[in-house]
Amino acid sequence: MAGVRLAGRGGRAGARRARAYTHSAGAGESGLARSVELHFVNLAGDAALTVSLAGTIFAIPTDEARGQVAQFLLLTMAPFAILAPFIGPLLDRFRHGRRWAIGTTLALRAFLCWVLADAVARDSAWLFAAALGCLVASKAYSVTRASAVPRLLPPGFSLVNANSRTALAGVAGMAVGGVLAGAVARIGPEWSLRLAFAIYVVGTVLAIRLPSRVDSSAGERDIADTVPLPVPGRPARRRGPWARARARVAALPTSVLAALVSAMGTRMLIGFLTLFVAFLMREHPLPGVSGTVTLALVVGAAGAGNALGTVIGNTLAHRRPEVIISAALLGTVATAIATAVFYSLWTLLALGLVAGLATQLVKVGTDAVVQRDIEESVRTRVFAWVETSLQMAWVVGGAIGIALPLVPQLGFGVIAGLLVLVLLLAVGVRVARRSRPAPSRGRTTAPGHYG
Repeated sequence: MAGVRLAGRGGRAGARRARAYTHSAGAGESGLARSVELHFVNLAGDAALTVSLAGTIFAIPTDEARGQVAQFLLLTMAPFAILAPFIGPLLDRFRHGRRWAIGTTLALRAFLCWVLADAVARDSAWLFAAALGCLVASKAYSVTRASAVPRLLPPGFSLVNANSRTALAGVAGMAVGGVLAGAVARIGPEWSLRLAFAIYVVGTVLAIRLPSRVDSSAGERDIADTVPLPVPGRPARRRGPWARARARVAALPTSVLAALVSAMGTRMLIGFLTLFVAFLMREHPLPGVSGTVTLALVVGAAGAGNALGTVIGNTLAHRRPEVIISAALLGTVATAIATAVFYSLWTLLALGLVAGLATQLVKVGTDAVVQRDIEESVRTRVFAWVETSLQMAWVVGGAIGIALPLVPQLGFGVIAGLLVLVLLLAVGVRVARRSRPAPSRGRTTAPGHYG
């Protein structure tokens, strides 16, 4: 009993310190603290869901699992790759309900977790369909939350600071949710899914209680509207969804486009690692180490790298973000090549650590570039569009991991080659943009910051 009371006092003290941190620097008054707390709950639910499914979906035979996960990824990618150009205009028509949109992504996952609990208990065919719905809803949450954060910044608070604080809360949420789900899962995976259900219900309430300014879009424009239409006199609102997507790319400053390419590369690597290593360790575990232990170590290394990237990114917030992005991408390319050539437990752990670190550093740098070089009236839309692109990159990376044969040197060699292409593409964007004059119309950057 004394130990329980001591643990309780320690937990309450930790919660008070965490709350003081999230509410500091005006975040409590602006509503940013509520967004940070919501993200903590969201990732706690995601961690509980992941722990619950780890022993169910990946317990079926490898060939069958790869086929089902491939279908799972294809269906996941479809909403982003095919419908993404249409989602923006649709949300714009209902932009005064963003709190409800965020809440819906959490409520949907709560419902699906309850369905999953029954599917796991009965070995139902609805398992993959419900898991797919959870993943799509999780990606949709990321996009909708991205559009809310810029509206909640306190005076003098940068987007980099806000996202660093949110990322730290997310790491803590994953740890708490994973530990709780691991303890409850000893009773049965259906009970950890019911725990995830309860967590998502709490998140739904927190989402609806976000400040009303989340729904405000006063003075906002889509960056596609800053690009002149090819047909003179044609109203911008009649531009088709695919034409608007191309216009968004054309309107992005060189610095933002190059940062986005780099961020998509690191996110693609995370998607690849998540699925390729999971299946590789089942079929070809490293000598002397079980596949489950190796997978847990790689995931832990990636999580540690992500947390470290959050801390380092916050420390380097005043450095040139281009330098941070370039250094992180170069380190990722070098580590991926080393893993392909010298495949071992240590290079695999190093790749997990560097991938998590680089993903977070590049994301922090991209946020800083967007805040610096995109004017305020289009910044929120650009931020949400960038988040959609990153989610698509994760799915593409996962699809590559599923499609490749389970040969370590081949798999890591392919992803290393793709990262080299990403690096060359980021450099090529800068070279190509500098070789042509800056546009005289639709300028979205502050003076002196174009390119």
